[in-house]
Amino acid sequence: MNRIKLLREEFGYTQQDLANKLQCSKSVIGLYENETRKPSLEVLVKLSQIFKCSIDYILYKTNVRIAADTIKEQFKLKYSKEIEGLTEEEIADALRFYKKIKYGK
Repeated sequence: MNRIKLLREEFGYTQQDLANKLQCSKSVIGLYENETRKPSLEVLVKLSQIFKCSIDYILYKTNVRIAADTIKEQFKLKYSKEIEGLTEEEIADALRFYKKIKYGK
């Protein structure tokens, strides 16, 4: 199924709601969802802002929904199961150790 449609439905938007947010017609949303038409980069950026996810997620390039902007967020995403139950201080210690090993810092 098309990820734009999945996200739209998850957020409870109709095609018209999403069209209003993107300032386009409802039929254009239908074309995106049917994969008859591909959204431009500008539209993809707007969609990622609306749905709070990465463009790669929208395009099925990744299953990681949220783009991790910081090294700490990337670390948390990558090692989420291993850090479950750790305090923020323990996570920060693990991240410092990781950086020291990987980057020699």
